[in-house]
Amino acid sequence: MAENARAKQVDALREQFKKDGISKVKLGGFDIDGILRGKYVSLDKFWSSAVGGLGFCNVIFGWDLGDQLYDNAQVTGWHTGYPDAKCTIDLSTYRKIPWEPGTAAFLMDFEGEAGKPLQVSPRQLLQKVDAHARALGFAVKCSSEFEFFIFKETPESVRAKGYANLTPLSPGMFGYSWLRASENAPLAHALMDGLNAFDIEIEGFHTETGPGVYEAAIKYDSLLRAGDKSSLFKTAAKEICARHGVMPTFMAKFSKDLPGCSGHLHQSLWSASGAAGSGEPLFFDARGPKGMSKVFQHYVAGQLALMPAMTALIAPTINSYKRMVRGAWSPTLATWGVENRTTALRIIGGSPASTRVEYRFAAADMNAYIAMAASVAAGLYGIEKELLLPPETSGNGYDAKAEALPTSLRAATERLAASKEVREILGETFVDHYARTRDWECRQHEAAVSKWELERYFEII
Repeated sequence: MAENARAKQVDALREQFKKDGISKVKLGGFDIDGILRGKYVSLDKFWSSAVGGLGFCNVIFGWDLGDQLYDNAQVTGWHTGYPDAKCTIDLSTYRKIPWEPGTAAFLMDFEGEAGKPLQVSPRQLLQKVDAHARALGFAVKCSSEFEFFIFKETPESVRAKGYANLTPLSPGMFGYSWLRASENAPLAHALMDGLNAFDIEIEGFHTETGPGVYEAAIKYDSLLRAGDKSSLFKTAAKEICARHGVMPTFMAKFSKDLPGCSGHLHQSLWSASGAAGSGEPLFFDARGPKGMSKVFQHYVAGQLALMPAMTALIAPTINSYKRMVRGAWSPTLATWGVENRTTALRIIGGSPASTRVEYRFAAADMNAYIAMAASVAAGLYGIEKELLLPPETSGNGYDAKAEALPTSLRAATERLAASKEVREILGETFVDHYARTRDWECRQHEAAVSKWELERYFEII
């Protein structure tokens, strides 16, 4: 039956390709750092792969974001010979690439042992969490916001300048600027129109405070589709910007003198209604404290309880922790508050449908699949364990009496590796692999000689 259903999907796609004028296809999958790895294939190759799958080298789970091979990975390496993993094309992810006429795009899922999903694949981790939510009777809705600086630079020019003295898209600190967005209207329209046509609907787009910095709010969707949209957003934005001679960065903190870049996640639970639908919102209760239902209270309690252990999953880079400092609009403690932007979790009330939690801890450098999977899994853990919600933080969240979050990737990785709870809910294989990759990242940083060290010690010491 499954084969017949897929054959019908392929037949429908053949007709759609004719209507859309598709002549080539781009296939891709996301690695542990959230980088989209893929290739172009011919139509003949695509049609054969759409039915029978294809092979794709599993080295993408065995190297870092600079294509340096991990020396500690177990899932693949020299000891395995870096074989192909069998991939299945998710035909439901079909998109036309508006800025590449005639080109279709699809995402792939990877197989592990015995035909089971590859446990270290971020997209499949999110699928696992989504399936668990549905097994509990919940449908998850999620959305994301990304802040990013845009520069009048290219990949070549930033390297030539040593990543210093870069020219921003526009000068000055000018948040919510009608003027700046209008001055750069061709780029702003290209981003919004291009992303919308790429099935990444942008609900809001505006300047943030800082030279050339913008925020894009992606419309909410079901959990996996939200993960796809958020993960594709960064690559798509870079491609569109490149066609306008500019370059964005999604670093959490590219300059010590300027604000960091958030990647906030908005989440709510609804009653599940079939495989693809959702029923009633479950977070609102007019009789509950602050309008929060019991389900909502347990969900937030779970996120708070596991936030310190999950920090490395949400803040995945050395640079992430430069943003996580007092007064930088990024939390340093596991806190929650109603309409409080100084806490890690901001509770947003209103109607039953709009009541949600904003996971403010995340930044623009996150791997959206992993950040969504971890934060939602923590919430579900709180529901299953019926965890009690700690007292609300009122006022300045930096002064709250709450558990501190790890202050470095090294500390966060050690906390993650030691967590029995996170291994239980996300899987031993994934957590072990992820912790190994973050250990590698820490060691690369610890061995590097920085510009700061040269300037401070080269002559004087």
